[in-house]
Amino acid sequence: MNLKTLTRLLPFILALGLLGFLSDSQQVFNLENAFPHLTFERPVEFTHASDGSNRLYVIEQEGRIRVFENSPSTKSADVFLDLKNKVSSEGEMGLQRKPLESIIARYQVVSNKVDVSTETILLRFDQPYDNHNGGKIAFGPDGYLYIGTGDGGAWGDQHNYAQNRSSLLGKILRIDVNQTTRGAYGIPAGNPYVGSMEGFREEIYAYGLRNPWRFSFDDVTQQLWVGDVGQNEFEEINIVIKGGNYGWRLKEAVRCYNPRNDCDPTQQLIDPIHYYPRSDGVSVTGGFVYRGSRAPSLRGKYLFADYSNGHIWALSFEGNKKTGLELVSKEGGSVSAFGEDAQGELYILDHNSGKIRRF
Repeated sequence: MNLKTLTRLLPFILALGLLGFLSDSQQVFNLENAFPHLTFERPVEFTHASDGSNRLYVIEQEGRIRVFENSPSTKSADVFLDLKNKVSSEGEMGLQRKPLESIIARYQVVSNKVDVSTETILLRFDQPYDNHNGGKIAFGPDGYLYIGTGDGGAWGDQHNYAQNRSSLLGKILRIDVNQTTRGAYGIPAGNPYVGSMEGFREEIYAYGLRNPWRFSFDDVTQQLWVGDVGQNEFEEINIVIKGGNYGWRLKEAVRCYNPRNDCDPTQQLIDPIHYYPRSDGVSVTGGFVYRGSRAPSLRGKYLFADYSNGHIWALSFEGNKKTGLELVSKEGGSVSAFGEDAQGELYILDHNSGKIRRF
């Protein structure tokens, strides 16, 4: 178990076109229970050890990581880390409270279990409300740690955090966990606001996001895909680039939000690669570009879901342009996350039932 694997697991414990939506086709896949002998408590993240051990990890929203062998016959999942006494997990939360804040931390592993006494806090920041707190972290192909932060919650980003580059909220952040120039981390030299004279936070990689609670990197193209939960009209899928402004709260998808008209007179706001209306779902769950072998017809397509109705779609693309969309399943349940194993096979987490499914 290496540091990168452990660090990308922690945030869910500590932090938990309108016409283009119409499917070009429909390709129905059956989903099976990948681990029929296992059930989890509100699972919110799934990953693998990446060390040849065949181990998988599932994070439960209440503040626990469980580890088990990647086999349908597996009958038990050991506790890898238990932080339930530090986590408030009602509603959207998975954050530490009193004060309400997000914490990015790392721990040491001893004999395949986390030693909770070894906590080192890398970054912590206050949260004004207990929703829209993002929480996903992942190491990118550049070796840096990426952190998704929501706009802080309430309604309509009333404090305008997402457009405020002096705030860490409503952003994708990027830090270097192998440096200590900021205490327990460093700033990558290529970050867009390194040396800013305007007070912009140097940790910022991209901004203008509402709640980017699920994102992933494509292993082939290295593109950063983000599912950004909408306000009251649209759900978004974005391909995020360094320094990009994705519009919130000026825009929700391609429509002006605040102000309602003339919302982009001087700025270059980046539109989503795909968006859909709230009549078709109310909470997007970003997934992965599929690179496995169990479903060859889906290979190279971006899979995502909606938490509210269990629908799963496959988005075809060339570069950063959508070329097609398929509804591939209506059986996902309350999809809280997708995950990959070491072979690139995709798994779907059902938050309410505690089951993990696959194609």
